[in-house]
Parts: sequence; structure tokens; C-alpha cells
Amino acid sequence: MPEPTPRDGTILQIALAAVEDAAFVCRHVQRKLDALRAMTKDDASPVTIADFASQAVICRALSRAGALLGGMVAEESAAFLKQPEHAPHLAACVAALRESGVWPHATPEEIVAMVDLGAADPAILNSERGGWTLDPVDGTKGFLRGEQYCVSLALIHRGRVEAGILGCPNLPQKGVATAPRHSATGCFFVATRAEGTAMHLVGETSRSSGPIARQDLSPAEPARLSESVETSHTRQDVAAKIMQLAGPVGPPVQMDSQCKYAILARGDADVYLRLPSKRGYVERIWDHAAGMLIAQEAGCVVTDIRGKPLDFSKGRGLEANEGILGAPPELHARLLNAIAQVIPPQSP
Repeated sequence: MPEPTPRDGTILQIALAAVEDAAFVCRHVQRKLDALRAMTKDDASPVTIADFASQAVICRALSRAGALLGGMVAEESAAFLKQPEHAPHLAACVAALRESGVWPHATPEEIVAMVDLGAADPAILNSERGGWTLDPVDGTKGFLRGEQYCVSLALIHRGRVEAGILGCPNLPQKGVATAPRHSATGCFFVATRAEGTAMHLVGETSRSSGPIARQDLSPAEPARLSESVETSHTRQDVAAKIMQLAGPVGPPVQMDSQCKYAILARGDADVYLRLPSKRGYVERIWDHAAGMLIAQEAGCVVTDIRGKPLDFSKGRGLEANEGILGAPPELHARLLNAIAQVIPPQSP
């Protein structure tokens, strides 16, 4: 059987099924937050376990289907699981995969091997074969609060994002309120370059709600900013000033993770804005690749705060970019002008 190429339609179906399984495991872990904390003596352990389980599930699914292409550049490293003092975390990861039914006969050795597949050289993303970038649980604190988080997977070929999937297990079909923590469903967003974005509802059966195409805002319409719950992720006071300069402002929507891109795409928010919180900060590719394409293919413009396209050809970081700005086209142009007034570009 010939190796699939980045544009093969079957690859996206394999990847979507893998993200669905990973999200199912994450839900299982959320149901056992207190038990896992007691087992590992670590308050943050549930999201650590979900991270590794999610990454192992996705790497395994793509690998078994021959769909890894050049490889996987993921956020997590198996080095943590290999340390003897973290044996309880590995045992909990095995239990989560078995008990959820996603990987009934998982072994510690297999899990570590699958997580290790995420350590590919980022150069593959610029190659002819292409490869994947993954954030197995994006929105750590949202996960621990039982609020918004997502599983984020993107396919990058020759430095360009070709496909993106966001699995948002706690995002309801409409609006931005958090769905019940133990909800059996959630919203999954899938985008392919030049082919649009669709939203899927995943529960006992997976069904598509159809393509997403959002409208621009006129200068008279209030714009709603989607911002991080964690104030350390952006400069919220500066963001508020920029929004006011760009036109009428509606109430902001606070949310963790790349779910912010998803609600931008479907119109529950109008602006995604990340301002560098400290000098020299570099965004990571797995935090933006899937969300960027999902918003773009729905009709938004996503650039850095100077209007430059996001450059995924530099490795694990967006070193060539400064911050992130996403919005419908006309509003995006107004926001760029406002940013230039509030944060003048630095001289070379």
C-alpha cells in the first residue's frame, strides 16, 4: 500500500477518530480527578495523566493506520513517565486507557513508546512528506476546573497548515457556557485548507452540523473579545484599550484553550487577541496551528499583531511573529490600526 500524502481525504478521517478517542479518555480522567490526586499525591496529576493518555492514543492511531507521514511534533515528552518516581502517573495512565475502553490492553511500555513518537524533528513540518503537531490537552487549568479545554491536532506540510482538528469536549453546541463536565458529547471542529470548516457533534454517534461561515461586523456593531481566563497569557488592560479604539465593545468572553478560536469561527466571539505578556515570549506552534486554520477557513483573518501571517516553518515556536490577532476581515483591519497606536512597532 502506498504511503498516504498530506492531501489524502482518509487521513483527516483517521485523525478525527483519533481525536474523538483522545477526548473520550480525557472525559474519563475528569470523572476521577480526586481519586487520581490521591493516588499520585499531586494536585495537577489528572491533567498530566490526560496529556500522556491523549498523546499516546493519537500517536497510536495514526501510526497503526500508516498516517503519521513524516512524524509528530507534540508538546509532551515521555521522559517524565520513564522516571521511577513517576511510576504512579504511568500506572494511572494505563488504567485510564484500559478502563475507558479506548485501549483495553494497553501496557506501560506501549504507552511510553507511543508518547515518544511525538518527539519528531520539527524539520519534518517543512518537508515534502509533512507531519503533525499536537497539543494533547490544551487548557490545563480549564481542564482542572472542569471548564474549557481541547485536544488540538494539525497537519503541516512545507511549513503550511493544511488541516486542523479541535476536539472541545466541554463546549456546548450553541453559546459559550460550559457543558456539564460529564457530558457525553461535545463540539469538534475540522478544517482543511481551501475547503472550509465544519462543526461535528460527538456522542453516541458523530454527526456534522454543516459548514461554518461567519459574518463580518460593521463599525457600529459591538465586538466581543475572547480572552484567556489566565491573566498571565496576555495583557488584558492593553487589549481593552485596543478594543475601545477599534469601535464599540461588547462584553468579553473568558475561556481557556484554543476553544477561543472555535467560538471565533462560529460567531460566539469576534476577536482573538494575544499580546506578548513578556519580552521575548514565543508562542508554540501546537497552541495555534489547528485553531488558526479553523478560524481562517470559517472566514476570519488570523495574523500576528503586525499583520504578518503566522509562520510555522521555524520549528516548535512562532519566532517570526509577535502576538496573535484573529477577527473577521473588516474588524481585523480596524484592530491592526488600533494596535499600531497603542503598541507602536519597535525600530529594527
